[in-house]
Amino acid sequence: MRHQKKTIKLGRTAEHRKALLANQVCSLIEYQRIETTLAKAKAVRPLAEHMVTLGKNGSIHARRTALATLRQKSAVKKLFDDIAPRSAERNGGYTRIVKLGQRKSDSAPMAFIEWVDMGGVVEEKPVEEKKAKRKEAEPKPKKTEPEAVKPKEEEPIAKEEKPAETPAPTEEAKSKKRRWFGRKSDPEK
Repeated sequence: MRHQKKTIKLGRTAEHRKALLANQVCSLIEYQRIETTLAKAKAVRPLAEHMVTLGKNGSIHARRTALATLRQKSAVKKLFDDIAPRSAERNGGYTRIVKLGQRKSDSAPMAFIEWVDMGGVVEEKPVEEKKAKRKEAEPKPKKTEPEAVKPKEEEPIAKEEKPAETPAPTEEAKSKKRRWFGRKSDPEK
């Protein structure tokens, strides 16, 4: 029986688990909010709250203990200078876990873990960058149209036929999308 064995193992060895949790706490300190699986968020919470308790103590011994656990000087400095003073009046419960639902790829339950007394969190910038990448991907098909340039060289006879040919491939491409997603191509057949 596993009575009083509260360690969440996460399917990792002890060294790997300690490194993972330390890195998660450092990321939480740096970014104020991180998105991870629910099991990892529940495993990170006790370590993060213990680090804030050390930060509230503020002694050299507490700083060295936090440094031994987290292994990043910048994270320990930010913890002791910014995060611990914000939580000075709070007696525990420094973090919050917000459930997000299932991850698309493997249906793992996802969650945010964040500080209760956090400052402003800017998270929309990565979303805007992704949209910009998608917009950059759309002009690439336009670059594939130099194939229509080759018929210009071959076709000095009639200029009227060329405009009729260029809309046709785009209409075929649209009809392929309709056929695949909407099943509206049955009347066209």
